[in-house]
Amino acid sequence: MDKLLEAKYLHAGITHEIIGGAFEVHRILGPGLLESVYRACLARELAIRGLQVRQEVAIPVKFKEFELDCGYRVDLVVGDAVIVELKSAERLLPIHDAQLLTYLKLSNLHVGLLINFNTAPLRHGIRRLVV
Repeated sequence: MDKLLEAKYLHAGITHEIIGGAFEVHRILGPGLLESVYRACLARELAIRGLQVRQEVAIPVKFKEFELDCGYRVDLVVGDAVIVELKSAERLLPIHDAQLLTYLKLSNLHVGLLINFNTAPLRHGIRRLVV
C-alpha cells in the first residue's frame, strides 16, 4: 500500500474514533457546558479508546528564521495526526474554520476536526477540514 493511501486510512480511522468519542461525550453531558469540560472529557474518552491524546498543545508561529511563541494552543492533537478544535458556541462561524486551517498550516498536519458541543444534534456541529 502506498504511503498516501496508508495515511488516508490512518486519518479516517482516527477521525472516526474522535467523532464517536465526541458523540459519547455529548450523549452523556449534553450541550451548554464550557469548552474546557468537553476537552477534558473527550481527551479521557479517546484515551479509553486507546488513542494517544495531547491537550492544549502549543503551536509556535514561524516567521522567516524566527520561531515565536505567540500563545496559540490547539485543544487536542490525536495520534500526532489530527488536530481537534472544540467549541461551545451558538453556531460555528467562518472564523472557526479559518482558525483550524491556520493551526493545520502552522503545525504541518493535514487533517482537523472542528466540533461544536453546543448543538443538538451534535452531527450539525462537526466539520472535517483537510489541507
